[in-house]
Amino acid sequence: MGGRVKFARGIYNPTCDAVWLAAMAANVRAKSVLDVGVGTGGAILCLMANNPDIKTAVGLDTSKQMLAECEHNAELNGKTIELINADIMTWRTPRTFDLVITNPPYFRGTPAHHNAHHNADISNWIKRAVARVKPRGTICAIVDSAVLANTISVLATTCGDISIFPLFSKKTTAERVLVSARVGTHGISTVNRGLDMNCDLVLRDGLTIAATLSKLGQI
Repeated sequence: MGGRVKFARGIYNPTCDAVWLAAMAANVRAKSVLDVGVGTGGAILCLMANNPDIKTAVGLDTSKQMLAECEHNAELNGKTIELINADIMTWRTPRTFDLVITNPPYFRGTPAHHNAHHNADISNWIKRAVARVKPRGTICAIVDSAVLANTISVLATTCGDISIFPLFSKKTTAERVLVSARVGTHGISTVNRGLDMNCDLVLRDGLTIAATLSKLGQI
């Protein structure tokens, strides 16, 4: 993002998924945000760089190692994130947020050494994340295309204004899909044209998706 976000190398280094998630979520007017599965802080720190209006930033993760590195990365960027060591599947709280972002653990198989979630029930993960969104607030997620149906089916039960934004690499089919939705609304669903997953305007220059599409003349 043009050097606007700094990370120390550690047990888990953020990927382009985090930057894309933040690029979509940056278009949401939000003063409070929860990152479900915050990891080392990739998505939430990129989002905070794009949205200076955020007053309350909270990160949830089951890994104490991840949270320790997230705290260090937040310090590198001069940001404050409230970090909570808990599992979204069992976390009990009355707190809700203007915006909830998440990069669900869609990987299957043996958990990696960095102790991140694997083999999770994606439908239940999304359901639990939605429960933490304020009425008419927004949830943003980036998922593997293989679990898009699980994600949409959950969102459609309580959300409207569902926006689907595919990301392509060398394949002819989408590799990742960004999805946003508003809780308690009834707006129509839209499927966007999408972008190349390696788009420099987002990854290198740090533009939001809306700014990128405008620059490319797509809106």
